[in-house]
Amino acid sequence: MTHPTQTVSRTVSEENSFDRYLSDYKSTLRHVFANRGDIERLSLNRGMPPYMMREIFSRNPLAAFVPTEYGGRGIKPYECQAVLAASSYESLALSLTVGINGALFLQPVAKYGVEEKRRHVFRRVLQDKHMGGLMITEPGHGSDALGMQTRYRSLEGGGYHIKGLKHWAGLTGWADFWLLTARRADADGQLSRDIDFFICDVNDPDQHIEVEEVFENLGLYMIPYGRNRIDVRVPESSRLQPKSTGIKMMLDLLHRSRTQFPGMGMGFLQRILDEAIEHCRSREVGGAPLTSYDQVQARLAKLQASYTICSAMCTYTSEHAGLEHDMSKDAVSANAIKSVVTDLMHDASQSLLQLVGAKGYRLDHVAGRSLVDSRPFQIFEGSNDILYQQISEGVLKFMRKAREKNLLSYLKSYKLTERVADMFKDSLNVNVDLQLSQRKLVDLGRAIGRMVSMDFVVELGERGFRSDLVSNALETMRRDVEMLMTNYRLAADTAVVEDYEAESGWLDYVRK
Repeated sequence: MTHPTQTVSRTVSEENSFDRYLSDYKSTLRHVFANRGDIERLSLNRGMPPYMMREIFSRNPLAAFVPTEYGGRGIKPYECQAVLAASSYESLALSLTVGINGALFLQPVAKYGVEEKRRHVFRRVLQDKHMGGLMITEPGHGSDALGMQTRYRSLEGGGYHIKGLKHWAGLTGWADFWLLTARRADADGQLSRDIDFFICDVNDPDQHIEVEEVFENLGLYMIPYGRNRIDVRVPESSRLQPKSTGIKMMLDLLHRSRTQFPGMGMGFLQRILDEAIEHCRSREVGGAPLTSYDQVQARLAKLQASYTICSAMCTYTSEHAGLEHDMSKDAVSANAIKSVVTDLMHDASQSLLQLVGAKGYRLDHVAGRSLVDSRPFQIFEGSNDILYQQISEGVLKFMRKAREKNLLSYLKSYKLTERVADMFKDSLNVNVDLQLSQRKLVDLGRAIGRMVSMDFVVELGERGFRSDLVSNALETMRRDVEMLMTNYRLAADTAVVEDYEAESGWLDYVRK
């Protein structure tokens, strides 16, 4: 990790310029959502009114994700995080829209696109306010992305023909550009193991993508999702150029995107915390404000801990997610950040709903919207259960390489947990079976993910972040880790009884 004295270097003029840029963007968002936004319409109807989109994108939030030589702000990770956080304070769906454009389209184009396409794409994004997204997931291949069946072949005279079916791509029917993933098909129709990425410009008649269905998604109403039929012809310049293999390029792209989730979480968690504190101060029960009740204080303290943990993650991301880094091997840190922060986001929305009570269960209330909007974050870009398993598998791989079986001994020297491992001398002092069951891998991954988050918080505290918030966050996470390690040690190998109906009707056992 970066030493406290090695913080992000910015000149005064750069800081002032970014401060103005961010302040103008925040002011526009407040105006759009507080003064012009019809909350009930935004909550209960699909999409977003065009006038709102025009006003928001007039401030060029996507400029943070574009290199300076093309008119952008230079893809500085701390700026990207701040723009995402400003967006998510007002609307989690808006922040995800910006994140899809920035992390899943513009950053990959900036790093792997050829000059001709970069110039064309960035001009259209900045000047014409066009948007872009990423299509990986297929109806038969969700988490199994490497099994995708979308295929391409080279055309005589140059270019590529891509055919397939994609679904659950955010901004379906809206985006002007798509990054399409496909596997090369040989003369016999066999697909290669590697994956390639292509820029598709849907405004070109040869690159039009047919939207077969727009889904009625449960939350995130602002963002359209659907099923897309791919049958397009793109020029050779549309193909992204990996540094080595396409799979490593995809891992670099996905790990960088997962590492940027705290930006979306930051504003969201702060909004949840602000709403909860305001409600509990003003709401009286039994003649006393809710803040006077101990259980309410426990919930508010946990919300505040989530705010601190996410702050630490944003700091880490700002110094480790630049395009100059190859993140293809950063699975443990990326998966820990994405899974833990999205768990915190959904837990926070549950707490706010509990504190607000019945009126919060309305879809047009911030608590109800937050609940349904935050839930898919635990699923897309890698289901959290799978990511927790991969965290454990990654750490166990390192332990095998180091010929170390004791979990405490290894985590005390592991760069992502070295600051906090000693807090768990008893619970971590176990020799790990390097061939764990999947459920134990998931429990262990949850614990390690939270220890990684604690390590970020300790470093943030060393840099001067207020100590009471740091202590609160560490104590909250410490309890979670202890509980998870207890589950890890005690987990039983229960299994579903598939023919459970036999001899299990409760009414047959009532004494009549």
